[in-house]
Amino acid sequence: MSRIHEALMKAAEERSAESPNSSASDVVDVVAQIPRPLIPTATLTAESTPREVRGSETAQYLRYEDLMYRCSHTEWGINPQFSVFQNSDMRIGAERFQTLRSRLYQIANTRRLRRVLVTSSVPAEGKTFVVSNLAQSIARQPDRRILLIDADLRAPRLHLLLGAPSSPGLTDYLRGAADEYSVIQNGSVGNLCFIACGKEVSNPSELLFGAQMKKLLDLVTPAFDWIILDSPPALPVHDSSMLADLCDGVLFVVRAGETSHELAERASSEFRSKNPLGVVLNYVDVDEGASYGGYYYNYSAESEKDNK
Repeated sequence: MSRIHEALMKAAEERSAESPNSSASDVVDVVAQIPRPLIPTATLTAESTPREVRGSETAQYLRYEDLMYRCSHTEWGINPQFSVFQNSDMRIGAERFQTLRSRLYQIANTRRLRRVLVTSSVPAEGKTFVVSNLAQSIARQPDRRILLIDADLRAPRLHLLLGAPSSPGLTDYLRGAADEYSVIQNGSVGNLCFIACGKEVSNPSELLFGAQMKKLLDLVTPAFDWIILDSPPALPVHDSSMLADLCDGVLFVVRAGETSHELAERASSEFRSKNPLGVVLNYVDVDEGASYGGYYYNYSAESEKDNK
């Protein structure tokens, strides 16, 4: 993993040379580790982000109060097998996600950071697990409003981890078959809202890169402190690279001991000009005496393939 770190450091230095207002530490400090199935460590910032509507955003936007009144209110059944906050045996994992949350806040205190894209090199590195638990960590703070979007239209999994309906969702909105209120869900986790993938489509790239996707993000951004998008892995398809252009930063998930440094370097190189935030090092071995216990070993061996 040191070669991956060196590659990220080199990319950060190149980016720093291009922009005098940035530094290599902006990227490398966010490198994190999560005990065997996910240890996110990163450096991110911001105690809070203002909810003002900027002049550069569309004049039309959603008010949070109206959204909560008109959106779909559903009962979620978060699977404790995939939630470090629902399983008492995963205390260390919960602490790591809280650290990741704090580091995102730090970054957000220095620059605009509202929309965060989470991706990986290839499937089965744990990015959906990271998205779900990072969102739950933020939502545990009652003054934070967060929206999760499952933008992996090819292999959606986020609704399974949340125990939420899969439709109507993003594809339905992008096709014009549903409005923004009907696709946004609010479940049992405070100020956490969710847009599921929606019905299966044959043209995911065309939908994601159409004008409706930008319109949706512009509509919902003023209502939330954080918007986190779960995107497809970077190497098989180009979706995540294009979605990154609509976001303020990219969080990269790497599976320890599995992802080769060549793959990680090739994938991360696509995001050098797209505000990379850092790396979440997933599936890291920890001392067997730690409270993580066998859960992570069982999870990694049997469930990782189903949890992108």
